[in-house]
Amino acid sequence: MKAFRWTAGLMLLSLCPGLSFAAELQGSELSMLWGVPFAGLLLSIALLPLLAPFFWHHHFGKVSAAWSLAFLLPFAMIYGPGLAGISFMHALLAEYIPFIFLLTALFTVAGGIHIRGNLHGGPGLNTAILATGAVLASFMGTTGASMLLIRPLIRANDNRAHKAHVVVFFIFIVSNAGGSLTPLGDPPLFLGFLKGVDFFWTVRHIFPETLFLVGSLLGIFYALDMWFYRQREEVAPLDPTPDTGRIGFDGAANFWLLGAIAGLVLLSGFWKSPVVFSIAGTDVGLPGLVRDAGLVAITLLSLKITAAKVHADNQFSWGPMAEVAKLFAGIFLTIIPVIAMLKAGASGPFGAVVSSVTRPDGSPDPAMYFWAAGALSSFLDNAPTYLVFFNTAGGDPQAMMTTFASTLAAISAGAVFMGANTYIGNAPNLMVKAIAEDRDVKMPSFFGYMLWSGAVLIPLFIIMTFIWFQ
Repeated sequence: MKAFRWTAGLMLLSLCPGLSFAAELQGSELSMLWGVPFAGLLLSIALLPLLAPFFWHHHFGKVSAAWSLAFLLPFAMIYGPGLAGISFMHALLAEYIPFIFLLTALFTVAGGIHIRGNLHGGPGLNTAILATGAVLASFMGTTGASMLLIRPLIRANDNRAHKAHVVVFFIFIVSNAGGSLTPLGDPPLFLGFLKGVDFFWTVRHIFPETLFLVGSLLGIFYALDMWFYRQREEVAPLDPTPDTGRIGFDGAANFWLLGAIAGLVLLSGFWKSPVVFSIAGTDVGLPGLVRDAGLVAITLLSLKITAAKVHADNQFSWGPMAEVAKLFAGIFLTIIPVIAMLKAGASGPFGAVVSSVTRPDGSPDPAMYFWAAGALSSFLDNAPTYLVFFNTAGGDPQAMMTTFASTLAAISAGAVFMGANTYIGNAPNLMVKAIAEDRDVKMPSFFGYMLWSGAVLIPLFIIMTFIWFQ
């Protein structure tokens, strides 16, 4: 209760006129110790489901809150409640709320579309679904494509003995690599679009890399799934899902709402308005407010127009969304000092990381940008990581799209592709995992998943480095 009062007090203090000055956290002045709560939260996500699954399942929200307060309360005592409150409100208003509103809208609308009919999950069909998801991801976002297709994919394989690998490759392809071609696909590219990168720049410059990665993953998956499929007793004689008539869609009106979500996201990028509201030192623009209000309206409209039977057939529940919301609340808060230290550049605690991306002659090294942006995007939120390296490379969108095009391509590819390295590299990863486990798919642990990504993805990234980023 005392911790709650502290947090509420910080929010109120941040709104007081005398304390809502234009303050900014100076990362160069911070100690690496401020990264401990973030590291602790990541380790909790990695280890507690393995070591204490019952405790984690019932108390993961409290664990996230505890690590958040482990950062926020000492920070308030040392740097003052004003700066702590402003940092808290900035993370809440500028990052977390828009992030959660978008995810919730996509989760709800995609959950209101039921693909009717019993698909049979053989290697050919599974590969076709993954390929379809890869295409859709760049147009309806990795979250939208993931939420639309993961349920029918799991249902198609519910009579298979081995199905965790299907979900793992789904995360690789649909939840990450497929979203690399447009700003609608993945948050880092959308931030680049807001900074002035042309809408079609990415598809022109990293299409070969995307084609190589997605094509390679589909080929590896098909071979692996075929090997499992041929094993004795792999396919149960009795399918839990009864055969039905032709394939079709229930709740198809939600497709229009998916289009409306894409339209709102694009509108917030194209619409330039001088109307800005300053709340506790955080500027909130009118386009962002309209987008977020529209996303809330779409979420409520989808719930209203979607028949209860569609949600029941989809086994729709708020559990996966609640897990993502609680865990990412802690991630967005504890990441504040980590991002500030990265933004400090070569003079900050992470100066070695920032300096490593520059060649001795002062020119940017695309290979190092690819791996640095990718490695940090595997564990940090890939959107702010993209911005850090975008600014490190100069931050001028015109120069980045021309003179330093190979560098911008490396940053874009690293931030999007390597989000697949861990469950927390991209929000849909955790949502897909939660949905799969909710349907009794035994998913790999945090480190078990990293064994998959290390064995499958890292060799492909090494090949891409030698071909495109030298």
